[in-house]
Formats: sequence, C-alpha cells, structure tokens
Amino acid sequence: MANERPASWRMPSPKQMEKLAREAARQPDREKPEPGPGDPLPDELWDAVLADPRAAGRPPLPVQQCCLSEIPRHVLRVECMRCFRIIEIQKADAVKYYGPHAVWKDVGQRLLDQTCSNRTGRHEEDGCWPDWRG
Repeated sequence: MANERPASWRMPSPKQMEKLAREAARQPDREKPEPGPGDPLPDELWDAVLADPRAAGRPPLPVQQCCLSEIPRHVLRVECMRCFRIIEIQKADAVKYYGPHAVWKDVGQRLLDQTCSNRTGRHEEDGCWPDWRG
C-alpha cells in the first residue's frame, strides 16, 4: 500500500504560494496573447508554410511511376530481389530505345525479364522481382 500522506502534501505551502504570486506580479504582461483555436492564424505562420519547399506542389511520384523524361538521374538502376542482379542503363539510352513517355517501372521490368535466369514455367513464379530503391 502507498504512503499514507494527506492530499495537502502536493499543494505548495502558503509561503511558496506568496513567492509564486510575487514572481507572477513581477513578470511584464505579454503584449500579444497566445492565439486560441478560434483566432485567425498569424501571418508569420503562413509565410513560413508557403516558404517551405514542399509547398511548391504535389509530392513527387515514386521513381518507378515516373516517365523517363521526368527522372532527374542520368543512370537508372533496378535490382532483382530474387537473384540479386543489378541492371543499369543510361537515361539517354533508355529514352532512345523506349521513348521519353515510357514509364520506368515497365522499362525496368522489361530489362530484367530479357535476361532473367529464374524460369519455372509458372506465370506466378516466373521472372525477377524488381527493387526500385537502387
């Protein structure tokens, strides 16, 4: 069982309360009260939000969903999680062979499938498992 202290042990003593009151009286009043939930947001907050580079537009797509013309990298890389092969192709070559509007996911899957060594004969298990993080 816990200690049997009275509830008053959590309260400050009268001397401590007087000291707190003196300190509160010495503090200068705030010029602006803190904004509440119903108050309009300050202009500084909106300036900071709009200055954030993420506010420029919608978030970028994952690299595998981008067209080749939208990818800023010069070398495109896809790895197979099944056989641990890595396929690299220069962006200029990929655009030349597949066109600027080809989606990198389709191009990478095609590159992996052309040289795949894991053939089982079953459609569900056949081929490579691409990893786009590389």
